[in-house]
Order: sequence, then structure tokens, then C-alpha cells
Amino acid sequence: MRDGTTWLGMEPDTQIKLLKSLFVVLFFLLVRSAFMRVMLRNVTDIRQRYSWTRGLTSTIAILILLFLGVIWFAGLERIATFAGILGAGLAVALHDSIANIAGFLFIMLRRPFEVGDRIEIDGVAGDVIDIRMFQFSLLEIGNWVDADQSTGRIMQVPNGKVLRSTTASFNKGFEYIWHEIPVLITFESNWKKAKAILEDIVDEDAFVVGEEVERQVRRAASRYLIYSGKVTPIVYTTVRDSGVLLTVRYMTKPKTRRGTEQQLWEDILSRFAENDDIDLAYPTIRYYDQAQ
Repeated sequence: MRDGTTWLGMEPDTQIKLLKSLFVVLFFLLVRSAFMRVMLRNVTDIRQRYSWTRGLTSTIAILILLFLGVIWFAGLERIATFAGILGAGLAVALHDSIANIAGFLFIMLRRPFEVGDRIEIDGVAGDVIDIRMFQFSLLEIGNWVDADQSTGRIMQVPNGKVLRSTTASFNKGFEYIWHEIPVLITFESNWKKAKAILEDIVDEDAFVVGEEVERQVRRAASRYLIYSGKVTPIVYTTVRDSGVLLTVRYMTKPKTRRGTEQQLWEDILSRFAENDDIDLAYPTIRYYDQAQ
């Protein structure tokens, strides 16, 4: 029943708060609906759409609760208190989204990598093929595929990973990496001749560009604390259980590592085949008869 002061047993002040509450709920639901329509027209990526939907729903829910608190509890009317609760609520509900946006800003401003770079982050290596607000995409390399060849899989990495994980760049600031090819020959082989052959091969190959590498090292040293050491190819000698290990060490571009290794091995096999006193080693068992 309704009299001059109450309606359905509620005081006038309570009635006003209830109407305000209904208005707040309807208003934010309309805002969410409008944002959803815009997003559905402009965002086609399913993962990004899901992330936006989850973040928007959480934000609307928190805003409704905060405004209802302002309406029903006078103690929350202070702006400082309201702003503090709002900030804390948003930080909790949108933790991942905020971290991804911060990571996106870090990528855009600091540029630890760009589209086209090859990186490794959190155990995943690949070529960066796309950078968006919440995630970047990698064309995966390695894994079950030998060397640095592509697996064909596209990995979606949240931008927040760059703030929490170590990021290794294969070509940022310096476009070359060291690569080593171990060549094991028998103890009976002429290891000095084999080493000279390896040095000739790695020096003759056109893909080993010493001057270009030295120029890039000097340029990188002007930006990073990098000491310009020996960058020309070298062959190291070591002894192993099964023979003499000759390790060819040279610099190559990350995306050509497997191709250069194949070219070197073909040259090595061809040159060693021309010399009867050089044999490749493999694990063997030798027996000695001390009675003789």
C-alpha cells in the first residue's frame, strides 16, 4: 500500500536509492552492449575478441558495484576512497589485460624486437610475424624440427611475457650469431692436415663475410657493452675418447645457419674423401692382448 511517505513499505530515501540503482545497472548494461557491437564489427580475431569480452564484462561488473556502493553507503562518497577502490578493483579484475597493455607499450617504446626479428621467450623460439595490443605472434622454429627450421605452428604470446620473462634476440642490434661444427677424426688420421683443410674451407666460403661482421660488431659496441674480439672463422683442436675433435667456429646469420652448415659439411666430406690419411671417427671398442 502507498501512503504519503512510503511505497511498498519503503521510505522515500530508500525509494530514491533503488531508482538510482536501477538506473546505474541499466546504464552500464547499455554501455556494455554498445561496446560489444563495436567490437564485433571491428575485431575478427577470436582470441582477441574473447579477451576484450572478458575484460569488458569484469570492468562493467566492478563499476556497477562501486556505483551501487556510493548510492547505498554514504561512507563511500569521498572521491579519494572511491578512486582507490576503483583502481584496486580494476587492477585485480584486469591484471592480465593491464600487463599485456604495459607489455605492448614496452615493445613499442623500447623495441626489444620488431616484426621480422627472430627471438626466444619463455622457451619458445620463432620469427615475429605480428604485434597487437594484447599479444604478438611467433612462427615457431626448432622444437621437433632440427636446427632452426620452421615447424609451421603460429604461437600466440601474451605481451605481458616481455615484462616477466627473459627475451633472447637473435638479430637485434647484431645480425650474426656464432655457430660451431664439430668434426671428429680418428687418432690415426693426420690431424694437422685435416685442420688445415677445415681452415681453407671456412675461409674460402663466400657466406663468411669478415668485414661485414666486424662493422656490425663495432656498431653494436657503440650501443651495448660488447668487446670486439676475434670474429673471423677459427678451428679449435680438442681430444675426445674416440679421436681428435676439430671444431669449426664461424659467424652466420640466424636464418641461414642450417644452410651454411650443410654447405660446409658437403665441402668437408668431399675434401676428406680425397685424402687417404684422414678418416672420420665414431665410437669404437679396442682390445689389447698383453700376452703378445
